[in-house]
Amino acid sequence: MELRQLEHFVAVAEERHFTRAAQNLLISQSGLSASIRALELELGATLFIRSTRRVELTAAGKALLADSLRTLASAAAAQNAVAAVRGLLRGTLNVGAEQCVGPVDIPTELARFRTSNPGVDMRLHFAGSAELIDSVDSGQTDVALVVDCAPTPQGVQLVPLATHGMIVLSHPDRGLPTTSIELDDIRDDEIVGFQAGWGCRVLAERAFASAGIRYRPSMEVNDVHSLLDLVGLGLGVAVVPAPFGLKRPQQLRSTTISSGGPPWTAALAVAEERSPAATAFLDQLVARAKL
Repeated sequence: MELRQLEHFVAVAEERHFTRAAQNLLISQSGLSASIRALELELGATLFIRSTRRVELTAAGKALLADSLRTLASAAAAQNAVAAVRGLLRGTLNVGAEQCVGPVDIPTELARFRTSNPGVDMRLHFAGSAELIDSVDSGQTDVALVVDCAPTPQGVQLVPLATHGMIVLSHPDRGLPTTSIELDDIRDDEIVGFQAGWGCRVLAERAFASAGIRYRPSMEVNDVHSLLDLVGLGLGVAVVPAPFGLKRPQQLRSTTISSGGPPWTAALAVAEERSPAATAFLDQLVARAKL
């Protein structure tokens, strides 16, 4: 089994399509198919269920995928470690972030990092904290800006940056007080919330559960600004971290939750064993967060 074959396997698994995977790898489709067939023959198992429109992983393929990702990540880390000894910072830095999680500005920090390390290929994607932490665990993401909202897998380290309380965000016409309320006071309100997997969603569900109320958002979004727009139009209230209330203080009302609710902690998720590029970027983010 060769690393090249694992790269081909992962490409097909991610694209669920041989033609697109071959295009991404810059090889012919016939060459990619031959590589996958050779890998299946060596393993004695079928890795994909092929159809005219797409391919799906078999049980054996699903079992191989997680280890393949870790193996490729380890191989890349080994190459980068050798380069670091020679005084070169190179390789790929995969960064993930949940939107509007302070206290660091990821685009600005990526620009700063590129200026200092032009030999590193950088990639960025946004997702919910739960997905990002799993991505760090699998080796697909090197550094992720997340919300500490779930048990951390073994091998993943969370570096806390800042902690805030949760608030209820509402339109002023809703008439909520500016001091504090109990979640029971908004039991009958329409709720605007994030989709599953977002750290804010996990913490809101936890807060409602502690109050004995079922969390049922009538509107679900996957970005902060849409949530602020919906609340600003009076379409519902939202349970969010306190910093969100600073984004539109003139249009929206922030009310503290009397019971406090679960803390909202912004953190950096990194693997315990990480590449030199990931270590350098982590150090930069921690230093900048303290400024």
